[in-house]
Amino acid sequence: MAEKKDIVIKAQAREGRGKNDARRARRDGQVPVVIYGGQGESVAALAQLSELAAILRSDTGRNTIFTVDVEGVGASEVMFADRQIDPVRMRLIHADFKRLVKGEKIEATVPLRLVGEAIGVREQSGVLEQIVRNIDIRCEPREIPEHIDIDVTNLGVHDVLHVSDIPVAAGIEILESPDTVIATIGLVKEEVVEAPVVEGDVPAEPEVIGKGKKEDEGEGEEAK
Repeated sequence: MAEKKDIVIKAQAREGRGKNDARRARRDGQVPVVIYGGQGESVAALAQLSELAAILRSDTGRNTIFTVDVEGVGASEVMFADRQIDPVRMRLIHADFKRLVKGEKIEATVPLRLVGEAIGVREQSGVLEQIVRNIDIRCEPREIPEHIDIDVTNLGVHDVLHVSDIPVAAGIEILESPDTVIATIGLVKEEVVEAPVVEGDVPAEPEVIGKGKKEDEGEGEEAK
């Protein structure tokens, strides 16, 4: 579950909203963020990149519940709602935080993990292929699991695992279609290997039936 780990991020209210202000903040190791949702107004702030990066690298990642304390505004319990990553430097450059409201469900994406050794792999020489690795769910923030485990032990060759087969705890709603294929076990087709052609081998020419007979007959007519 996504547990609150008493993480408190100190932030400063953001005054300048231009691109130059954002660039200066990033040069100083800060990230522009927006806090919204709940009963409060949206707040623009600046938070330390190192602290936000540590949250995203944690086991719970973007589903981590933490507190943002904006100087002069107050503290809010939040989760990542969205984030922007610099595609070149692969660094966080902007983030949106959603305030959490007690009793209000939110949407989240969690990884799917296949556990066990499938009988189709162990005894039937099959290959397990996982097609879907993450799934969208809706539940209360503290009920968000770090991952959802699916037992594939009884999966045989040509068997298919669907979203409808996922075991979930009470209070968790899966947002994907029940017919979505998660994993399957197939067989690897063996390639037919042709015999190599040995240099110097000359294929036999087909025999032409009757060729000699016609030539003989022709020679006989000329002799007459």
